[in-house]
Amino acid sequence: MTSLLKELAEKLNISTCFSYGSGELKTVNVGDDELRFFIENMGYKAKNEEDVKHSLERLDKKRWQRVMEAIYVVNVNDKTFDLVLKESELEDGFEVCVALEGSKKYKTVEAEYSETERRLEGKSQYVLVNVTITEDLEPNYYDVMVKTSLGEYKTVLAVAPLECYRLDKKGKEKIFGFAVQLYGLKSKRNWGVGDFSDLENLVKIAEKSGADVIGLNPLNVLNLDYPETASPYSSISRLFLNPIYIDVEKVPYYEAGDKDEKAINEAKKKEKIDYTLVMGAKLKALKNIFERAKKDKDSKYLKEFEEFKKNDSGELNRLAIFQAIRHDRFLQNENVSKEWVKAYESALSSGVEKFEKAHKDEIEFFKFLQFEADRQLKIVGEKIKKSKLSVGLYRDLPVGVSKDSAEVWGDKYLYVQGSGAGAPPDNYFPTGQKWGLGAFNPFELKERCYKPFIRILRANMRYAGALRVDHVMGMARLYIIPDEGKDGTYIRYNVKDMMNILALESWLNKCVIVGECIGNVESGFDEMLKQKNIYLLGVLWSERHLDGLTLKKPSEYDRRYFASIGTHDMPPLKAWWFGKEIACMRSLNLFTEEEARNGYKWREKERIHLLKALDEENVWPEDRKRQGDYIYGENYPEGIEEAVHQYMAKTKSEVFLIEIENMLHVQCLQNLPGTDMEHPNWRTRLPVDLENLETDIGYKRNIELVKRYRK
Repeated sequence: MTSLLKELAEKLNISTCFSYGSGELKTVNVGDDELRFFIENMGYKAKNEEDVKHSLERLDKKRWQRVMEAIYVVNVNDKTFDLVLKESELEDGFEVCVALEGSKKYKTVEAEYSETERRLEGKSQYVLVNVTITEDLEPNYYDVMVKTSLGEYKTVLAVAPLECYRLDKKGKEKIFGFAVQLYGLKSKRNWGVGDFSDLENLVKIAEKSGADVIGLNPLNVLNLDYPETASPYSSISRLFLNPIYIDVEKVPYYEAGDKDEKAINEAKKKEKIDYTLVMGAKLKALKNIFERAKKDKDSKYLKEFEEFKKNDSGELNRLAIFQAIRHDRFLQNENVSKEWVKAYESALSSGVEKFEKAHKDEIEFFKFLQFEADRQLKIVGEKIKKSKLSVGLYRDLPVGVSKDSAEVWGDKYLYVQGSGAGAPPDNYFPTGQKWGLGAFNPFELKERCYKPFIRILRANMRYAGALRVDHVMGMARLYIIPDEGKDGTYIRYNVKDMMNILALESWLNKCVIVGECIGNVESGFDEMLKQKNIYLLGVLWSERHLDGLTLKKPSEYDRRYFASIGTHDMPPLKAWWFGKEIACMRSLNLFTEEEARNGYKWREKERIHLLKALDEENVWPEDRKRQGDYIYGENYPEGIEEAVHQYMAKTKSEVFLIEIENMLHVQCLQNLPGTDMEHPNWRTRLPVDLENLETDIGYKRNIELVKRYRK
C-alpha cells in the first residue's frame, strides 16, 4: 500500500495491519482493495492517488467547517469540549449555557477556555479553543448552547460518571445465581418452550434458594417466519423481545379453544425444541386473542396498548412494518419478483408507504406482540423488586444484529455498507468467521449523538440489574469483512466515547455491566474495563496458568468476576468430561481424525489437572470421595459436579453463576461454535420440569454446597 493510502485509512480508524493468535502472533497487512472498500464506505474517495490526496485534504478541513461537533462525551471530572470560532467572535467573548437534554431550561455556567490552534480559511481567521465547564454537573445528557456576538451554537454534552454502576450485594460478601437459557426451561404448563411465566417461577425458586441473580440468553426478537433460525445472537432487532416467550394463557382475552393441544403435545414430546410447531401454535392463538381484544374498545388492556404505541419513537413501527413485509413474502413462498424486492429493500424504498397503508391490521398485530411480551417481562421485573434478589435479571446484549434485520433495513446508512462483522483468523478458525452481523459506521453513529447505541443499551437494561455485553471488545474495534470477499480488517470506534456512554447508561439505569472479553484482546483493554468497573467473565476452563493446563486456584480469581464453570458456547461438565464436543466436531468434519485424536489426548491431560485441583482444594463431598483417576474418561466420577461447584463457590469472585445443566448432568451442547443448522444449536431443554427442580437430588445437593461459601 502507498504511504498516503495508509495515512488516510488510519485517520479514518481503519486498521492497515493487525495481529492474531496465541503465543507466536501472526501479523496481517491489509490489502489495498480492502482499504479502499472501507475508505469509500466512510464517504471518502480512494480509487487512485489523486483521490486519496483530495480525501486527506477534505479530512484535514473537516473540523474547521463547523463550530461544534454533534456530541461531546466527557466525564464528571473533565467537562471539556472544543469550539471553532472566528477570531472576532473570540475577542468579543462568549457565554456557555446548559440545560438537561430536552428541558430547554438553560442556565449560564462558569467556563474557562484555552486556545489550541489557528487557521486561515478563505479570508477569515478561525481559532480552535478547548472549553472546560468548571461547575459541577451530575451524570446525564445536556443540551449546550454557546452564545457569541455572531450567533448561538448548540451541541449535546454527555457527562458520564467515572465508572459503571457498582454491584450492590445487599450486605452479602459473595453471591450466587443461575445461568439459564430461557427457551430451555421445561415445565408442565408451558407450550414446549420456556416462557416469562417460567421465568417468574424461577425467580421464586431462586429467592428460596438464597440466590441473587438469574442470567439469561439474549431475549431479542428473531425471525418469526423462519423459527428454526434460532440463534439468540442473530436477532432482527436488539430493541425488542422475542414473542415466543409470551405465556399465551396469561394474555387477557385468552380462551381455552385458542390452544392447539395436538401441536403443543407433539412439540413437548420431542427431545429438542421444535420452534416451528411452538411458534405456529402461539401466533395462531395470539391472533385470535388480538381480534377479541380489539372489539373491547373501552378495556384497560387496550388503553395500555395504545399508550405503549404512543411511546414509540419510530423503531416499533419500523419493526412491525418489516415483519409484515417479510410475512407477506413468506406467504408468497418467496416467489417474488425483482420489482417486489426493489420496492421493499429498505424502509426508504418506494413501496413501503403504500404497503403500510394497505396492511394496517397485520402491522398492528406485530406491535401487539411486543406490547404483550414487554407487559409479561415487566411483571417479572416487578416481582423481582419485591423479592430478596439483590441483582435480579442479568440480561445479555449481542455484539450485533443480523444484516437481514429490521434495524439495518430501517436505517441502512447507520451501518457499514456491503459488509458484516466477524472474526479474524485464529487457531480454531484459520480462515476467520463471517457472522453476518451489521456493524455501526463509527462516524455516522457519532453524528447521531450515539442515540442508536443508547437505545439498544436501554432496551436491554430494561427490567435488569446487570447486563452482559457480548464481545465487549467491539466497543473499541470490530473485524468487518466485505460481503464479496473473505479478508477484512478492524474498524475502530471512539472507545473513550463508547465506554463513557456505557458508564452513563449503567449509572442512569442502575445496571451492573459485565464484559465478555475472550478472544483477540488488545493490550491494555482489560485495564480499561477495570478502570470503568466493568466486571468480566471468569470461566473455569479459561482461568488457567501460562502452561494452558493448570487451573487457577479459587484464591487467584479476580474479585470483579461473574464466575461460572462454562458458557453457552462450551459443553456442560459431563459432556466436557467425555469430550462430546470433540466427537461432534469430528462427525461434522470440522476436525480431522488427527485433530480429534489430539483433542482427546489434550482432554485427558485436562481431566487430570481438574481432579488435582479439586483434590488440593478438598472440595469433594464427604459421602462421594473420589474413587479413582478416571484418566481415560472411562467413567464419570460420582460427585464431581458437586466438587466443581464447591470449587467455584470458593473463588474470590463476587458472583458465581450456576449453569443448571451441570446440576442435572446434561450432556447435550447448547451451541457448537462454527456451526449453524449442521448441529441442533439453541434447542436443548432441561431434563427436569421446573415444578420438580427443588426436589431434584442433584439440585438440592449442589445448592447446599454452594451456599457454604456464598453468604
